[in-house]
Amino acid sequence: MAKEQTKVRNRTRVKTNEPKKYAVIMHNDDVTTMDFVVYVLKDIFFKTPDDAQNLMMEVHTKGSAKVGVYTYDIAVSKALKTMRIAAGNNFPLKLTWQEE
Repeated sequence: MAKEQTKVRNRTRVKTNEPKKYAVIMHNDDVTTMDFVVYVLKDIFFKTPDDAQNLMMEVHTKGSAKVGVYTYDIAVSKALKTMRIAAGNNFPLKLTWQEE
């Protein structure tokens, strides 16, 4: 009788977690122009003109608005880039990020 060889393969399942998401919050101030806010919302956050206009009005009337939700690195990068461009245009625009 021939010997039968069998191979046993153990499979290990690795559970991966989705990265945490962070909301980028834009805060109102009395100096930054509405046109500049719309510009950065379209250019940096890739909002449509209508969405950018609506978000700008929300920031203006409510004092702040969530302008996007991203992974940590992207949220921080977009917020800092926006504030750097604002500072270069002499605007004190402030953005923060917080975990969702």
